[in-house]
Amino acid sequence: MRKAFLQLHGAVLLAGFTGILGRLITLNEGLLVWYRLLFTSLTLWVLFFLRKKLQRISFGEIMKITGVGAIAALHWVTFYGSIKYSNVSVALVCFSAIGFFTAIIEPLIVRKKMNWTELLLGLIAIVGISLIFHFDPQYKTGIIVGLISALLGSIFPICNRQLLQRHTTETVTLYELSGGFLFLSVLLPFYLQYFPPDHILPTLSDLGWLLVLAWFCTVLAFNLSMNALRKISAFTVNLTYNLEPLYGIALAFVVYREDKLLTGAFYIGLLFIVLSVLLQTWLVYREHKKVPQVASV
Repeated sequence: MRKAFLQLHGAVLLAGFTGILGRLITLNEGLLVWYRLLFTSLTLWVLFFLRKKLQRISFGEIMKITGVGAIAALHWVTFYGSIKYSNVSVALVCFSAIGFFTAIIEPLIVRKKMNWTELLLGLIAIVGISLIFHFDPQYKTGIIVGLISALLGSIFPICNRQLLQRHTTETVTLYELSGGFLFLSVLLPFYLQYFPPDHILPTLSDLGWLLVLAWFCTVLAFNLSMNALRKISAFTVNLTYNLEPLYGIALAFVVYREDKLLTGAFYIGLLFIVLSVLLQTWLVYREHKKVPQVASV
């Protein structure tokens, strides 16, 4: 369990850096995610082929995994769209709504009884977001797009947990990201028609940051989070990802001085989100201490 939590927090730390990269990269959100998935998928196919990690699975299972990858791709597009329409800090705060959506959606997907404690903790984060929405109206578009991103982001970890019971982490990661790339390749021409970009090809600086985003913040972070999902519930994984705003916001304050652009309502809202994370961490730790530990041989 300790190793799973370390892997999870490592993934969250890397994820916290993606917001900074989203602003550093000058491409629009659709192209940014398309290039991210292109470089990531190519890297994974080469690595897994050389390491003989490719697992043969049925066509039906491939379609299921690629479908989850399409949801992940849309989640990323809306996440970076939220950054473009507001700023890094606001987009990352909206990400914390993922715990609330998970508490509602997970019981529907896995057909289990709703956990009202999880729902209440998710609502605490929603209260924080609503304060920012109400008192910072200039960020409303970014907040709405960010909430859509959180809704999409709550679905694919739940599906991943089920897929990982049947397939290896490498297999799920490979087909998910490849499926997301193929889905976005079909969608992108229509997307760019409605949201025309300033430029299509990345600059030299963009290319460098895209490789960092693909290799470290995607390949490495994806594997860490999926390994954690084998031991930790989807809700705990999603709620722990609420730490992503803390890492990302701290970086945004240092790199972009966004602290000068935010009002007191933002910090009050952020306080609610931190409270929800602390409460969930304490509850998980308390429940884990109650479970009898089997000594290893």
